[in-house]
Amino acid sequence: MDVLIPSAFGLEAVVKRQLSRLSYDGKAIDGRILIGGLTENDVARLNVFLRSGERVLIRLAVFSARTFDDVYEAVYEYPWQDLMPVSARVLVDVKSVNSTLCALKATGSVMKKAIMTKLGDFYRASTCESGSRYIVSLSIRDDEATLCLDTSGDGLHKRGYRDLAYCAPLKETTAAALIDLTVFAPDKPFADLFCGSGTLPIEAAMIARGIAPGLNRDFDCGKWSDSYAEAIRQAKREARESERKNSPVIYACDIDPEAVSIARRHAKRARVSDCIEFEVADMRKFRSDLKYGVICSNPPYGERIGEEKQVLSLYHDLRKVVDALNTWSAYVLTSHPLFEREYGKPADKRRKIFNANLCCQYYSFLGPKPPKRDQ
Repeated sequence: MDVLIPSAFGLEAVVKRQLSRLSYDGKAIDGRILIGGLTENDVARLNVFLRSGERVLIRLAVFSARTFDDVYEAVYEYPWQDLMPVSARVLVDVKSVNSTLCALKATGSVMKKAIMTKLGDFYRASTCESGSRYIVSLSIRDDEATLCLDTSGDGLHKRGYRDLAYCAPLKETTAAALIDLTVFAPDKPFADLFCGSGTLPIEAAMIARGIAPGLNRDFDCGKWSDSYAEAIRQAKREARESERKNSPVIYACDIDPEAVSIARRHAKRARVSDCIEFEVADMRKFRSDLKYGVICSNPPYGERIGEEKQVLSLYHDLRKVVDALNTWSAYVLTSHPLFEREYGKPADKRRKIFNANLCCQYYSFLGPKPPKRDQ
């Protein structure tokens, strides 16, 4: 089967690298990574192990779609009975870019009618939608439609450890990608000086310990058949066997006590609380005698009224903290257009990334490489 992995804007190359580490070779197409020739076991592994992909979609068909009739005929033609029982609970999701069909709700209604009619005709029974969930997506770009079945269900950013809300949280999939874009390794110290609800340090700890992101959650495909259920169990067994019992050095602080309390709770739920030092503290006080560490942070953007001067001061003072750590590398995600000016130093690298629909820049300030004897 062919599988598509959607990725956030600017992170396609990161997802491709993660797929390569899992021994999959993918091709980037319009913000999604296409992988061919996969099995149910591969689908299960991708759901359990992939850190920065958004979902795992089975590509069912590609067809021209300029009218509702085009959609109905192509969707009805697909052998849905090979995938779903008559009791399937079918949800549809439609996206359209630069296409004739732009009425998403109406297109979704046509899709669902075609699926349910096909199931009813094949089974010679009324559909009741009392069974397992099947999310069917249709993505139309330039009048070409791609029909997919979502094996993940809930997005892959839902690892299962974050159960309390905090303002403007960073998605887990994005956080893992940001870490992947740093020089962080399990034997290097890591610090997040604006940790919020803890997503960045928790993801760093999970990476350092080899904890699979999907180990403690369910996937829709695991409820479709015994073979998929066994594939998920097998992938999770592999994940548990690949975990490491090392002790990475990870520090996280925030000036808000509520944020740190939530972060500690989330770290405990993620089984990494023993390797993260959380502290209620101003980032200006951070010091370390360790060498060649990584600071990776998502500081305030200054979007609330009255915050501008305070946020610009934070950026200025962050430079002082990093300069005192003369062997460390620093990485900062922010949407503020004046960040580099206030930080007082041009970034070595910049990458455009969207965070919660905000266009941000990810700034990299690279420290020296460790001598070979320290590597």
